Amino acid sequence: MSWHLRFLGTGAAHAVELGSSAVVLERDGRPSLLVDCGPDTLDRYQDAYGAPPSALYVTHTHMDHVAGMERLFFRLWFDESLRGRTRVYLHAALLPWLQGRVADYPGALAEGGVNYWEAFHLLPCTRGFWHDGLWFDVFPTRHHVQGTSYGLALRGSFAFTGDTRPVPEALAIHAAHGETVAHDCGVVGNPSHTGVDDLEREYASDLRERMVLYHYGSVADGERLVSRGYRVARPGERIALPEPHPTRPTAG
Repeated sequence: MSWHLRFLGTGAAHAVELGSSAVVLERDGRPSLLVDCGPDTLDRYQDAYGAPPSALYVTHTHMDHVAGMERLFFRLWFDESLRGRTRVYLHAALLPWLQGRVADYPGALAEGGVNYWEAFHLLPCTRGFWHDGLWFDVFPTRHHVQGTSYGLALRGSFAFTGDTRPVPEALAIHAAHGETVAHDCGVVGNPSHTGVDDLEREYASDLRERMVLYHYGSVADGERLVSRGYRVARPGERIALPEPHPTRPTAG
């Protein structure tokens, strides 16, 4: 069995040429789980796989990560074979924010009679969730306001931080078994995002060697990160992952 992360887009919110940051977990070449759905993500996903996603995990509700959900609603609602089948996983604390961002506009359809979430299968969680026979851990990250962003990890295989400042305390748990770590990183950090100097201050070298950086500001910024010795994800790139460990949900 083979496992990959496909980076549909790798850019920061302003880096439109790199696409909105989003990844797909692939299992034996088939999409299993999309992570985030920015303005251009649905097009990139359908170009890659020929159909809309069957499962989506939302890390946080900034529009460069959820703006594509309006179009996804229409794509699912008007195809009865798809309606209600796409699972949406997110931390329960994000549900009020996502509701306000994408689901609360008066009238999901101009004709009325439809609730936004009827097009989906909504599955809020706290510690994590089961998907495709595997347990995925969800962990808090540091982006803007406490309690508004959550990373994702599949034990033994990968950890995906989402937009964040460094989270060594989380990765000490969720990247402790050889996982590939997809980490937010630009050339220069700020109060909501990691910079390359932050990586070198906060993480040990053995963990940095397993990192793949994304959410950078431009093609030139990506090259600067490479010149510092880091692996940088490119739009459309597929990265091989280690085999997941057989897992059970953690206690507490």
